[in-house]
Amino acid sequence: MSEELVIRTLEKRDRAEWEVLWLGYNAFYGRSGETALAPEISQMTWTRFFDPYEPVHAMVAERGGKLLGLVHFLYHRSTIQIAPSCYLQDLFTAADARGLGVGRALIEAVYEHAKAAGIPRVYWQTRETNVAAMQLYDKVAEKPGFVIYHKKL
Repeated sequence: MSEELVIRTLEKRDRAEWEVLWLGYNAFYGRSGETALAPEISQMTWTRFFDPYEPVHAMVAERGGKLLGLVHFLYHRSTIQIAPSCYLQDLFTAADARGLGVGRALIEAVYEHAKAAGIPRVYWQTRETNVAAMQLYDKVAEKPGFVIYHKKL
């Protein structure tokens, strides 16, 4: 792959390719088949990316006109600092593009987006079993040692 990797804001024309990546991301985390997200959730997620009043953002990695990865992130308030924080919620690279720097480039793009917005902190979570991704994450961020709890209501 000799063409340059481009990280850019998601555009409405990307819907079909984004959806393939989005479904792949959700399948990776066990959200497929009977446990798939309801279509209205994916539709609302897509709509939020283009609503200027939403704090949700999306970028994609593209090479040669093909989308290779996606990243979704959102800004939110914090009780421990005045400036908002950035939560990197979803990061996914197509299987045939893994190991080519796509994930790192998407993370770095989120860092730059947050920095330009005056946001001093980017964080995310992953499953303990996502060993391949954690090899990258250990190089680009610090692991603070927190354990996450949640309860579905």
